[in-house]
Amino acid sequence: MPPTEPRSLLGWLVVGFLAGWLAGLLTRGRGFGCLGNVAVGLVGALVGGYLFHLLGIRGPAGFVGSLVVALVGAGVLLVAANLLRR
Repeated sequence: MPPTEPRSLLGWLVVGFLAGWLAGLLTRGRGFGCLGNVAVGLVGALVGGYLFHLLGIRGPAGFVGSLVVALVGAGVLLVAANLLRR
């Protein structure tokens, strides 16, 4: 595996934070703090990428595309977590 460039790592953290924060607002009405938002967003990006792959959907490229995929995944992740809590 090639080493990760600091710029791409920073981009993933920004996407993770934004996706987690937006998904928290959409599903629960509030976020989970900075680290919680990043964690939900990054895991959501993995979930979203997997779901898009399973459905045969190619997400849009670039920052906005990554954000959309991560937001969808984070939303699915939060809805599932809220259903399991009940």
